[in-house]
Amino acid sequence: MSIKETVRQALAGVTDPSTGKDLIASGALRGVGADGDRVAVEIRLGYPADGVAGELEATISAALDAIPEISSSVINLSWKVASHQVQAELKPLDNIRNIIAVASGKGGVGKSTTAVNLALALAADGARVGILDADIYGPSIPRMLGVSGRPDTDGKRIEPKQAHGLQLMSIGFLVEDETPMIWRGPMVTSALQQLLGETNWRDLDYLVVDLPPGTGDIQLTLSQKVPVAGAVIVTTPQDIALLDARKAYQMFRKVGVPVLGVVENMSIHVCSECGHEEAIFGSGGGQNMASDYELPLLGQLPLASEIRSSLDEGQPTVAADPDSKLAMLYRQFARRTAGELSQMPRNTKLDLPGIVVQNR
Repeated sequence: MSIKETVRQALAGVTDPSTGKDLIASGALRGVGADGDRVAVEIRLGYPADGVAGELEATISAALDAIPEISSSVINLSWKVASHQVQAELKPLDNIRNIIAVASGKGGVGKSTTAVNLALALAADGARVGILDADIYGPSIPRMLGVSGRPDTDGKRIEPKQAHGLQLMSIGFLVEDETPMIWRGPMVTSALQQLLGETNWRDLDYLVVDLPPGTGDIQLTLSQKVPVAGAVIVTTPQDIALLDARKAYQMFRKVGVPVLGVVENMSIHVCSECGHEEAIFGSGGGQNMASDYELPLLGQLPLASEIRSSLDEGQPTVAADPDSKLAMLYRQFARRTAGELSQMPRNTKLDLPGIVVQNR
């Protein structure tokens, strides 16, 4: 066996926690070079990896050091987010490589909290991220991110607001806090398309779309007219929440949007006084749903008062306390989400200029 083959065999034994696959199966290995007993390895990850690159590089180095034939090794590890395949008749939007929809099918399961911290965690690992509040009737993202005021506009395009390194847009910036949105379905879907299509999003790796609860007009519009690379289903372990989460999954399946996985929110209640953990909403629900549909369980997030209080103050957990245990759980969830998306087929649709043939 050549030294290059030995290196490949060793790397086949290194699992990337973000994808759940080894470096060969995930396509991360770009090349192996050898000069006598010295080797060079090039690794390219398909998800933002600023927070884990050093740890993964150390794991790779240890695997190479264990090969007796190698005296020294060089590891070139980088990452790049590609644009991934969307619904068959659509193509990705300009300046947005991937849209990730966050859905629940039911209100009250912490979907918006999950969406905000997902976006922040992706940005913390180096990605350029935006978040679109698609809950026209009950926008909450502005309050959660501590942003208010009308966005700048030139009459045709809207400038996204900025908060904690994110680009964001919400109908909440365009109406008063206490103004009810008494709109019928067509007006709501038109507003969603305007917020998405008329905002000056700038070179985003990911746009996280926080969907309202249910499987109605907005969800249908997003599924049929918006190029979505993947969806995340948020649920609690409770059976009632799982009923609606399963409906959300079936909706995405029917319209051809891949579901990246399930995240179980409020998995464990953590007492703020003594730290005691209790599964007050039951246990195993998210895992059971993931297993039934052969989906990854992307994470299990706790019910903790710090998460609620930080959002009320406009300082979400991942931004306010980035080194905390809670923030690490959100970052692991975000890495698993981005890792799953990186394994999806890439977009192959190109915007080619029209060719006009004229007789002269």
